Amino acid sequence: MRLAAQGKSSAEIGLVLRDQYAVPNVRLATGKSIVQVLRAQGVKMEVPEDLGDLMRRAVSLQSHLKLNPRDTSNRRGLQLLESRIRRLARYYQDRGVLPASWDYSVKIQELATK
Repeated sequence: MRLAAQGKSSAEIGLVLRDQYAVPNVRLATGKSIVQVLRAQGVKMEVPEDLGDLMRRAVSLQSHLKLNPRDTSNRRGLQLLESRIRRLARYYQDRGVLPASWDYSVKIQELATK
């Protein structure tokens, strides 16, 4: 709970528990994953961690393409990455993790970088 309040992701919390507190696997110790434990404590994540990581990668690629507009390989990589983001968002919307009105767009990414 304290680590989540500091803004750490569930993966970072797992690393801290493993390295500093000698808890090799939270699921074996508690019977729940770190995300389930955080939800039970009332900590709510705005966007699922994997989706947020993909969105951060997209922002990085977009800023790279602004500096290097002829980099066609990374332009195609950005298209594939954005497609993956949309598929994952649809999955989370179907399961009720994200609201049905949530939508990925480039404008959201430009605002996130500022």
